[in-house]
Amino acid sequence: MTLTREQMWERLGEDEVDVLVIGGGINGAGIARDAALRGLSVAVVEARDLAYGTSSRSSKLIHGGLRYLEQLEFSLVFEAVSERRILMDIAPHLVDPLGFLFPVYTNSRRNLTMVKTGLWLYEGLSLFRSPKRHRRLRPAEVAREEPSLKREGLKGAPLYYDCSTDDARLTLENAIDAAEHGAVVATWAKAVSFIKDETTGMVKGAVVKDTLGDGELKEVRARTVINATGPWTDRTRAMSTEPPTRVLRPTKGVHIVVDHEKLPVNNAVVCFHPFDNRVLFAIPWGERTYLGTTDTDFDGDPGQVAADTDDVHYLIAAAREYFPDHELTADDVISTWAGLRPLIAPMAMDGDDISESEVSREHQILIGEDGLITIAGGKLTTYRRMSAEVVDTAVKFLRLADVGIVDIQEAKTDRRPLPGGRQWPDEDDEKAVASLVDRTVEAGGENIDEETAEFLVDVYGVRACDVARLAAEEPELAQPICRGRPEIMAQVDWAVKMEMAATVTDILLQRTQVYYRADDQGLGAVERVARRLARLLDWDEETVQDQIARYERDVEWSRSWREGFDEVSS
Repeated sequence: MTLTREQMWERLGEDEVDVLVIGGGINGAGIARDAALRGLSVAVVEARDLAYGTSSRSSKLIHGGLRYLEQLEFSLVFEAVSERRILMDIAPHLVDPLGFLFPVYTNSRRNLTMVKTGLWLYEGLSLFRSPKRHRRLRPAEVAREEPSLKREGLKGAPLYYDCSTDDARLTLENAIDAAEHGAVVATWAKAVSFIKDETTGMVKGAVVKDTLGDGELKEVRARTVINATGPWTDRTRAMSTEPPTRVLRPTKGVHIVVDHEKLPVNNAVVCFHPFDNRVLFAIPWGERTYLGTTDTDFDGDPGQVAADTDDVHYLIAAAREYFPDHELTADDVISTWAGLRPLIAPMAMDGDDISESEVSREHQILIGEDGLITIAGGKLTTYRRMSAEVVDTAVKFLRLADVGIVDIQEAKTDRRPLPGGRQWPDEDDEKAVASLVDRTVEAGGENIDEETAEFLVDVYGVRACDVARLAAEEPELAQPICRGRPEIMAQVDWAVKMEMAATVTDILLQRTQVYYRADDQGLGAVERVARRLARLLDWDEETVQDQIARYERDVEWSRSWREGFDEVSS
């Protein structure tokens, strides 16, 4: 079964569907998967690529949120740590245990006893099913565990465990599973208006525009419509209600990426910024380290969010405070990403201001007078449970509307593995899967080294064998996308044929992480990728050049913070 963007666009709008989901981020993909597994007919439309917005620009963590205990959000923490365990089971290749070191200094606002008490409560809320039990390290042990961390005034550091993930691929695998169960998942397809019943005024679908091709418009009829557009939530609701109302208070989160040698950490190090005491992390990422996140209000176009000079200054200052022997400079920053948290706007009491970091990460499901269902707020870790709640709401709505929805299957999204996790070894042995990749390629006469095989398993799980098979069949596809990096050209073909990729940016940003990880952010490989896509998608030379230029602009946008950057003030 192939899953190309062209096929999906052709199928879109052919039949009325039970559920139309607007938005292809983690919530939209999760909702589509849940609904499709229940036996409902589903269509998803996404204005750009899957996970283009917040869902590929998070801190890439699956965690309970230790700091939320301080805000007394116990139910949110309990829900999150429960979901962490589920995601480790259904996506073992994407959700990996990660140590978090919490250094406590003589001037820290939280002493060791307070942190230790918080960690026991944290593990208790997880029913003591954390990836590993936390332990307290003395200063000498911290020095061995994290030799680059500041030692002056260090009293000790608890080491506890949460998980890391590839947020874009987690989104993608939910969308793929939905498509494999009958959902139409159309990318580069923008909902431009709602279709409403002339008599009742209820939303009955949407007019959708092809933003990649010739601008063709399609009517997609649906019995229920769900708004899962994240930071675009209010803009989508504005198409439905007059006057539009504001639900969100989006805040911007920025991360910077540096070479691991420039900021060598073995665990995610919890830092409290010296300027405002906000929490951020220095996180190991293979050959790289990333640092984030900022947390500032944002009131602009969600499609135009980027790191600015203040953001980068802020993060470099934190790194210098905690890792004084590794003074980062602007020249060390390989890439940045910026995303918006679609947080629900709080009601301040008695005129009191609420800081960005204090805005709740809880979610809400809203139903408009015209029947539009909106999911707002929430966090990456709890997407699966949020999705189930939204589909429960849609099913109730369908039954009230008496449209013939009777027998609904159980989705079992908490037990059914995502595509790359199916038939994963019970003992969680990634090397065993990597050896299968080696044998697959060797059988075709082309060899992939052990590092690349293990890399493909980390990305695709058990489906790494299918990607490797492409390289075995066409040796050119075993070549790296970027010299010196593990990504191979077979991933380009796989992304187009099986993952609905349709542009150079789809490949280098969402399907791989070349955009963030490569020294040049993939600029040296962009023409090669574009010409491979031309063969696969029948592009002419004008389209090739346009795609190259678009990717170069995407990279330039991520580097716009460099204009006027003053190194001294950082």
